[in-house]
Amino acid sequence: MTDEPKRRLADRLGLSPTVIAESTTIVGDVVTAGPLMVSGRIQGDGKVGGTLSVSKSAHWEGDITAKQAVLAGTVIGRIHIEDKLEITASAVITGEIVAKVLAIANGARIEGEVTVTSGKPIMKFEEKRATA
Repeated sequence: MTDEPKRRLADRLGLSPTVIAESTTIVGDVVTAGPLMVSGRIQGDGKVGGTLSVSKSAHWEGDITAKQAVLAGTVIGRIHIEDKLEITASAVITGEIVAKVLAIANGARIEGEVTVTSGKPIMKFEEKRATA
């Protein structure tokens, strides 16, 4: 039994993330050892050592690898998440998804193959709060 309270992954992003603002476009690969918050556009692959947060306004074209992730924007490419992946109602994802644990909000749009490596069922939830 763990003493850690059960909270949404979005509430546990951690401190000092790298931020890609809404007005920013990056063409090329993005690599960071810690958390990454994306509100802008990325064209390239990503390797995130911490939690990835892709906001509703974000658009990412490329393959993504991260420890954990919360996706609310548009992602086109393969997504590989080591631990938990949350996909919010505003998300639009085109490509293969591989995650240990997966939670999908009602209304999210996913086109592609989905694999849950833990063997646990996909959790479905109703979005109860506004997404970033």
